[in-house]
Amino acid sequence: MGYLFAYFSGNNMDQEQIHFAVSNDGYHFTALNYDAPVINSREISSTGGVRDPHILRCEDGKTFYMVATDMVSANGWSSNRAMVLLKSSDLIHWSSAVVNIQKKYSAQDRLKRVWAPQTIYDKEAGKYLIYWSMMYEGGADVIYYAYANEDFTDIEGRPQQLFFPANKKSCIDGDIVYKDGKYHLFYKTEGHGNGIKKATSTSLTSGKWIEEDDYLQQTSNPVEGSGIFKLINDDSYILMYDMYTVGKYQFAKSKDLKTFSLVDKEIKMDFHPRHGSVIPVTSSEMDALLDKWGQGFDAEIKLGSNPVLAGFYADPDMIFSNKTNKYYLYPTSDGFEGWSGTYFKTFSSTNMVDWKDEGIILDLKKHVKWADRNAWAPCIIEKKIGKKYRYYFYYTAAQKIGVAVSSNPDGPFKDTGKPLVYEHPDGVSGGQEIDPDVFEDPISKKTYLYWGNGYMAVAELNEDMVSIKAQTTKVITPDNTFREGTSVFYRNGLYYFLWSEDDTRSPNYRVRYGIAKSPTGPISIPDQNLILKRDDLKGIYGTGHNSVIQVPGKDEWYIVYHRFQRPDGIKMGDAAGFHREVCVDRLQFDEGGNIIPVVPSP
Repeated sequence: MGYLFAYFSGNNMDQEQIHFAVSNDGYHFTALNYDAPVINSREISSTGGVRDPHILRCEDGKTFYMVATDMVSANGWSSNRAMVLLKSSDLIHWSSAVVNIQKKYSAQDRLKRVWAPQTIYDKEAGKYLIYWSMMYEGGADVIYYAYANEDFTDIEGRPQQLFFPANKKSCIDGDIVYKDGKYHLFYKTEGHGNGIKKATSTSLTSGKWIEEDDYLQQTSNPVEGSGIFKLINDDSYILMYDMYTVGKYQFAKSKDLKTFSLVDKEIKMDFHPRHGSVIPVTSSEMDALLDKWGQGFDAEIKLGSNPVLAGFYADPDMIFSNKTNKYYLYPTSDGFEGWSGTYFKTFSSTNMVDWKDEGIILDLKKHVKWADRNAWAPCIIEKKIGKKYRYYFYYTAAQKIGVAVSSNPDGPFKDTGKPLVYEHPDGVSGGQEIDPDVFEDPISKKTYLYWGNGYMAVAELNEDMVSIKAQTTKVITPDNTFREGTSVFYRNGLYYFLWSEDDTRSPNYRVRYGIAKSPTGPISIPDQNLILKRDDLKGIYGTGHNSVIQVPGKDEWYIVYHRFQRPDGIKMGDAAGFHREVCVDRLQFDEGGNIIPVVPSP
């Protein structure tokens, strides 16, 4: 499941077109088609431009209606008389029709404008109701309605007034959502406050609306174009609106549609929307959208929802295999009292969403003679030696680090017969020899192993990949927030070091990062280096111990991590620390190369 955001982008004809963006969590949105239009306004409108697109999934679950203002703002704010009606069965191909109110009803000579249409299903009438703002000469903007015909190509009957504000002043940009037996109408007060208010009714066309006094926007800037949508598998709603004078969009969250709190810090968009709408979409619908317009971030990676594996798993490491052209995920097998698991599995995928269980690849009790307990926190690297591929699997067992080797990413793996790391580095008196991470430096072509709990150590591996080069072990602990779970990657000349803070049993287990100019440090700490943490509103806790995966050949990155099992983990006490689940979310960077904080997906 995910979300589709339909919007337009600005006040010239080239921007007054329909754009699409997608999200897997309702907070992070990525524009499709390089943020270019997905529908040509000149082909569907009478003016050459459209604004304010509103999209609706029909009651049959498989048909979609979209309506938009038929307008080019360069012609003036009182220049348009029409709206565009669109229909689709796949979100890709759309049929359209123009409804010109003035031409359709000849007596409407005093009509000045038709703005921001939207559609909702009227359960009482059994029809789809289109409502929009309309102004006549000498009057105020008022919200009217009419029913759509069966083909969704026209409206039936004469437009009727939907909402009668007590002050008889302008109201525009209506947006209606049905909740708890009531219709909730969000609207903008135009010319007398310029904010978002709400009214409720039990019947769409009764004219009996109960107005609420409070403005709902969380800003002092003028706003317009509100849109409300419910989060998937959550009882919360997002109210979004266009702060049109400052060129920003704002998001606020509520469970009761009365009290809203600002969630701007959680929102990330790689585009600048104007007055749009959001609907949930299925995984197959998301796949179709990405296949058609996924250019700009990667049409092959299908956004999904978390967790990505069924069951209890933790400490995930992921690679892309050039041998099989698949992704492989290597976690700790979790759910065992006191972290007492004894085997490792791997899972394969072509899209990071649909994972196949490839079975056990290493069992301590069967395949390892030097340890038979605490199988934790593996990592892996693919090496091409001549024309053949080899896979080196580093893992924790009995608080030591071992290595096993295979010709295939899904095993079977053969252990070397002895631990690779089994004692503290010089100068370290506490902590544990756990949580390995392996990294090949793309500059020097040297390969490094990182490990440690309570300290971060690094050492260069010999060419055999199963032994440590003498005199290369170094302690590079970044600061006192470091606990465990080192993860290293290279991007645009910088080496990124990620680590986990606090304890895996803690709801506050979280990820920080530092940057270095060398794979062995020293590590500098950005001012804002906390990039993954709990989200109480979503019931997400214990987010940590990550790896990072790059889509081959692209500047596209994902963070793979574990969290408490949701929603019951937070109730388990310390047992939450070994009842964990694996998640994947997008990892993004700002123009300066800083990691943008990740908003964990439900």
